[in-house]
Amino acid sequence: MEETPALLQPLPTGSYFVDRELAARAVDMAMPLLRSAMEHKEFGDSGFLHIVVMNPGMAPRDTKFEQAILYEHSLGDPANWDADYGAFARAKAKLAWCHQRDSYAVQMMHAHCLRPGDTTLWGSVALDGIVVGVSGALACYDEAFAGVIAMCLRGLAKDRVMRAGKALFLG
Repeated sequence: MEETPALLQPLPTGSYFVDRELAARAVDMAMPLLRSAMEHKEFGDSGFLHIVVMNPGMAPRDTKFEQAILYEHSLGDPANWDADYGAFARAKAKLAWCHQRDSYAVQMMHAHCLRPGDTTLWGSVALDGIVVGVSGALACYDEAFAGVIAMCLRGLAKDRVMRAGKALFLG
């Protein structure tokens, strides 16, 4: 039996270099900033945050949104939330993931692309295929926090790539 050449094999599901553990590390890197910000009411008075990190190797054409969620994390006990910050963060992440643009950009510059059921909230980023949604602070800070996490994840992924060495094909 002949082996199928690597170029003709189906693509793996998800990113080769970014996994759940790396997404958690990116959130952990940002945690001192996030915890400090939650102590100041000018960033948002809920005292809670929910973070959603999408798998950068999974696109809407490949899978359903829920299957592409790589990692979620909450600051503060969800039992004490005054709103469903998890649902808000997922809706923001979904909008950015579907359009591969920050949710603010979709809503302000590409409103013609919005569909029934899309959120009018913003606070998610799409950075080089990395999508992160955050909810709980003011929208401008949700977006900033999402951007910090996305940059941390991109840096961690670059580090993994450099450590992996050179190969003609991955895994």
